[in-house]
Amino acid sequence: MSMRHMVKVRGGAAVAVAAVLTLMLAGCGGDGDGKSKEPQKSAEAKPQGSAPQEPAPSGSASSAPSQTLAVVNGEDGMVMTVNSATRDAGGFLTISGQLKNGGATDYVKTSAWRGNELTQSGTSIAGVTVIDKAGKKRYYVLRDTDGRCLCTTGIALIEHGATIPFFAQFPAPPTSTTEVDFTLPTFATATIKISG
Repeated sequence: MSMRHMVKVRGGAAVAVAAVLTLMLAGCGGDGDGKSKEPQKSAEAKPQGSAPQEPAPSGSASSAPSQTLAVVNGEDGMVMTVNSATRDAGGFLTISGQLKNGGATDYVKTSAWRGNELTQSGTSIAGVTVIDKAGKKRYYVLRDTDGRCLCTTGIALIEHGATIPFFAQFPAPPTSTTEVDFTLPTFATATIKISG
């Protein structure tokens, strides 16, 4: 009689486990699809409403920035777009944007971007500088306690047609400085306005 009771319990447990797994799989598949579609629609609606010219680039990039402060050309078809230059409350200036390879081949000359000062950062954009012309001062990218730059790292090459995001953090110039020159080796100098 106890064997018979165990068989009933095991059979009931197997049915319960199968039902729970079925509900979990159905729940994950159904909710995930619904949730992933809604943010895509709202993300697409924002660029169209804020800037009619933005939808074309957003097709090639996962998230198109809302503003452009400067666009400068580099060698071999490279184009640098600066999208933001924000003064943080902690006394930092964070500059971000995109690097696009508009050339005919993959771009592999990224070693010039790391500069000579912060070689511990490996392939990076540590060679970028900010110049405050009014204050007659040059700012170099900040580094962490291990000597690595507070900037985008790991850029060994940029494939033909690819666009990659970048950022670099600097000491903030005085609040009276509202415009700086942003320079990355192999690119023309970009004059950008600081927000914040």
